[in-house]
Amino acid sequence: MILFHLSHTDLDGYSCQLITKEYFKKGFYYNANYGIEVKLNIKKMLQDIEAYKDEEILFLITDLNLTIQESKDLNKSINKLNEDGFNIKLQLLDHHATGQKSADDYEWYYLDTSRCAAKITYAYVNETLNGFDEETKKWLEPLVFCINAIDIWVDIETDGFEFGKVLLSMVSRVREINNILFPDLNRDFRLYLLKESAKFLNEENAHIKLDNEIHFMKKEFLKQDEHDDTIDNLSAKYLVKSLEDLKEKLTVTYKGHKGLLTYTLGSISIPANAFLVANEDYDFFIDISRKGNTSFRADGKVNVSLIAQELADGGGHPNASGCRFDDFKETIDYDVVKSFMQRKLDSLA
Repeated sequence: MILFHLSHTDLDGYSCQLITKEYFKKGFYYNANYGIEVKLNIKKMLQDIEAYKDEEILFLITDLNLTIQESKDLNKSINKLNEDGFNIKLQLLDHHATGQKSADDYEWYYLDTSRCAAKITYAYVNETLNGFDEETKKWLEPLVFCINAIDIWVDIETDGFEFGKVLLSMVSRVREINNILFPDLNRDFRLYLLKESAKFLNEENAHIKLDNEIHFMKKEFLKQDEHDDTIDNLSAKYLVKSLEDLKEKLTVTYKGHKGLLTYTLGSISIPANAFLVANEDYDFFIDISRKGNTSFRADGKVNVSLIAQELADGGGHPNASGCRFDDFKETIDYDVVKSFMQRKLDSLA
């Protein structure tokens, strides 16, 4: 069975994916907040599924409640695929009371407001699927207890609640890897931290020890070799390597010059300079924010102050400039951002 798993973007949501990753040998993972992100991710999942017509598929949504219309549309899409020869089981596991109407209308919509989604998902694997082995249960079950304690605010007098508080802040503060450019790496980073956290569960003052160790756990993930460094430098090196792996997808052009375009990266001076030094065939670097604020960097081959000025009355220095696009619309789809920026650059040719 192949898993296609959409989950929320918080501790509970990522914990659901930690659970399924421990069980399924093959899976594809997606994350969304509410609103348009849910619809866009479901659309992408349905597109990705088309390559697996001969496989048994579990289409799983956790820690997200769907509107009546979203539930109706998804039910229709899955039924259509199954009529066309697919073998897809649709399952939603959630605990938000706002999904009650959908739960009343669809049998695949499981709702239990007494448990967090991670606890529901853990039970689903053990009770509906073949379940975890005893070694996995030893660390995963107490971890789920802590997540449940903090997510629905129960067992507040226990050590598990305090441990859950540390988990909550740890997962929410993963900013070293951009979640839009590198969604899989960002998710893997969070799941790595969660699994490593379980090692502290049986220790005295586990929540304090975990809190002390998060910095070093992050560094261990970001290291590319045995060489230690500050977490900022390790993050920059990790980022440059990640950008290089995706550079063909992130490439834009301007009058014969190659540039790299990122989205929501922020604070680009150090990574932009490092990337341009390591990739001599690239002449400029652009990062655009969700609100259309845009930063340009170069290494002397292109005057980015002129580009910023011509594009949106921006400006700055030849190698470091910026502007704002008032016609930019926030999106979670990088391809939309790239099309927007390339059209702007082409207009200057």
